[in-house]
Amino acid sequence: MTLALHERGMFSWGEWAACLNEAIRDAQAAGDADHGDTYYSHWLTALERISAIKGLVTDDSLLRRRDAWDAAARRTPHGQPIELG
Repeated sequence: MTLALHERGMFSWGEWAACLNEAIRDAQAAGDADHGDTYYSHWLTALERISAIKGLVTDDSLLRRRDAWDAAARRTPHGQPIELG
């Protein structure tokens, strides 16, 4: 998704790198021990942030999508693909 948004000109790699760096820095400041197992969480945080900064999503739409994803994951049996309804 990050690559697709970049390829569509939604943000530059410099903007993306700065946002990802900030997400990692914020997580470390909040106590993330940075053992490498949280990298993709930081990636998602950065993607959400840059998308909001660029006006591609709203905070409300992100919250609705998180809730929908959580509900779909909870109702999906282990090992099955998660489908958003």
